Amino acid sequence: MEAKAQTRYLRVTAQKARRVVNLVRGQNATEAIASLKFQPQAVATDVRKLIESAIANARVKADAAGERFDERELVIKEITVDEGPTMKRIQPRAQGRANRILKRSSHLTVVVATPEVAVKEGAK
Repeated sequence: MEAKAQTRYLRVTAQKARRVVNLVRGQNATEAIASLKFQPQAVATDVRKLIESAIANARVKADAAGERFDERELVIKEITVDEGPTMKRIQPRAQGRANRILKRSSHLTVVVATPEVAVKEGAK
């Protein structure tokens, strides 16, 4: 069983998001959610919600297939942070000059899977 969830155009830089994502990569999904609740970074809430969404997607997929589902068995098989588009803004400065402000965004993707699936695909 494998399920995926995505967040696109998240208004946080990819560098800041990767700091949090690297903490939970490869962990059990429920343990990752528990550890993200106590992270001080603001993006930890968005990552936690994304993992919860992937678990919910796995539950729906298991119900549709008529399979047994236990969310405690799910592990984070893959979690990535990609750069999204950058909004460019202008900040007026002294003597008619202007500074450019870059408002960056990112795309997050998480794939949760049961351990058998994660091991089989890792062996290929």
